Amino acid sequence: MRIGTPGFMPTRLLEARNARRIATKSALARRLGISPTTVSRWEDESSDQSPDHTTLVRLADELQVRPEFFLRPPFHSDRPTFLRSLASTLVRDLDYQKAQMRWLQEISFVLGHYVDLPELDIPDVLEGGSYSQLREDDIERIALRLRQHWNMGEGPCGDVVALMERIGIVVAAIPMNTTKLDGLCSWSPVDGRPHVLLATDKMCFTRRQMDAAHELAHAVLHQAVPEEEFQANLRMIEQQAFRLGSALLMPSTTYPHEVRHPSLAMFTSLKERWRVSIKAQIKRLSDLGILPDDYARQLYKLYSAKGWSKGEPLDQHWPVPAPRALRDSLNLIVENGVRSKADLLATEFTVWASDIERLCALPQGWFERDAAEVVSLKTRDDATHTLGSSGAEVIQFPTRQPRR
Repeated sequence: MRIGTPGFMPTRLLEARNARRIATKSALARRLGISPTTVSRWEDESSDQSPDHTTLVRLADELQVRPEFFLRPPFHSDRPTFLRSLASTLVRDLDYQKAQMRWLQEISFVLGHYVDLPELDIPDVLEGGSYSQLREDDIERIALRLRQHWNMGEGPCGDVVALMERIGIVVAAIPMNTTKLDGLCSWSPVDGRPHVLLATDKMCFTRRQMDAAHELAHAVLHQAVPEEEFQANLRMIEQQAFRLGSALLMPSTTYPHEVRHPSLAMFTSLKERWRVSIKAQIKRLSDLGILPDDYARQLYKLYSAKGWSKGEPLDQHWPVPAPRALRDSLNLIVENGVRSKADLLATEFTVWASDIERLCALPQGWFERDAAEVVSLKTRDDATHTLGSSGAEVIQFPTRQPRR
């Protein structure tokens, strides 16, 4: 017989701890003033112990979730989560990002009860084949096929995040408090829809474009990768995603023909048109065999000497639009009176309002604001009557005579 709260989910406690970057069970125990052994038993799925109701409320308050959070099953997918991170990335940062992804999927699932997100439109470019059989030429052809399928043309790409939302991918962008995490892609265990979470730390539009294109490439190429193959083939998987992302942003049929004289000055000029970083352009031309390896290395050295590794020219030239689909969905639900903000927080969502606002790109404090009151403008007849009743005189403009 389980002691404590019936239905308590130990995996949800671990998830909440990761989402709050509480690295150890002992650290959580110190916050609660209890024994670390007690927290260990709560997180142990084979244990028969869980917090009683009073302690559950304290635990929820400490982890900034509703008590019901621990009673709902977690969003866990058998598919791997594709993380773009450096080898030196701390485990707690990776765990944080994965926990935030599960919360994003849960929020998306709730909103899907009330609004229809765009239908998923990702063509089967592998046509029954395996990602491991792809050659570089295959990836280039896939990029051109995707551009045609999504009506992107052959010129510079617009906002990749807007494209992803248009084809049915759920996207969020939040600060990760580290520059060693760029983003991740995962599939919802409920409907199989890809979800992408991007980092906003030190973000500029060109970097966001490449990060988004990289995760979009994962959604296209790697949705069927088994978990056991992910780590074994991680290098290949990441190289494929970068190649396809670059090819989507800089198509082989047009972009290279605009590079008349490869130089940093030329790449700066092309950056203004194609909105792709200078470093990514050098890499792209090198991958296509247009830049010799020796010359590419010289450009990289000059690039570093100018200090552009910390920031390129034009990086702050364009604003970085936030994802819109989830934000617009919540506004639609509330403004049409389907559910109130308080009702959504009390019955649908189990995380705090600030988490939902951040993941849905809502203004801070959105849940605390009253819904806007719609005020109708007066019709012309009403306006005339009002003026007349107040003693005002309505003066007609003179009729313009036609020119001869």
